[in-house]
Amino acid sequence: MSERPAESLDRIVTVPNLLSAIRIALIPVFVLLLLDPDTQTAGLVLFCLTVATDWVDGYVARRTHQVSNLGKVLDPVADRLAIAAGLITLMVVDAVPVWAGVLVLARDVTVLGVGGYLALRRGVRIDVRWIGKIATAFLMVGIPAIAWASFGLWAETVARVGGWVCYSVGIVLYYAALVPYAGDVRRALAARGAASDPEGAGGAEGP
Repeated sequence: MSERPAESLDRIVTVPNLLSAIRIALIPVFVLLLLDPDTQTAGLVLFCLTVATDWVDGYVARRTHQVSNLGKVLDPVADRLAIAAGLITLMVVDAVPVWAGVLVLARDVTVLGVGGYLALRRGVRIDVRWIGKIATAFLMVGIPAIAWASFGLWAETVARVGGWVCYSVGIVLYYAALVPYAGDVRRALAARGAASDPEGAGGAEGP
C-alpha cells in the first residue's frame, strides 16, 4: 500500500481548512449577536452550531485524504477559540456564572499552553483522547442549555436542570482527562529523549 506523499501535508488550500476558517470567522458574529439583548437567541443558536460542528472539518479531512499540517493546528484552534469566545461573552451577559466559565477556560489555557510548548519547543504533539472529546461534548450541551435558561427561553426549567447535569459530568471528565494526557506527555518526552540520545540509555562502554 503506497503512502501519501509527504508534501501533501503542507497543503494550505483544502476543504477542511476552509471549514475551520469559516468557523473562526463566525466567532465575532455570534459574539456581537449575544451582546445585543434583541439578538441573543440567534447568537446562542449560532454559537451552538459553531461548536457542534467541531468534528466536521476533521471528518472531511480524513474521508477526502486532505489531512494537512495546517489543519492539525487550525482545527483545534478553531474549537478552543469558539468555546472561549462564547464562554466569555456568556459570562459578560450573566448567562453563565463566572466560576463555571473560569473552570473551563483555566483548563483550556493550561492544555493549550503545555501543548503549544511541547509542539514548538520539543517537537512533541499529543493526540486528543476520547475522554476529552466526550467531556467537551457534555460541556457544549450543558453551557448553551444553562444560557438558554438564563435568557428565559422556552422550557427554561428543563434546560436549566439538564444543562447543569451535563455541565457537572463534563467538567469532571474534563479534568479527569488531564491524568491520561499527563501520561501521554511523559511517554512522548521519554521517547523523544531516547531518539535524540540513543547511546545515553545504555551508558558508556567499559575499556
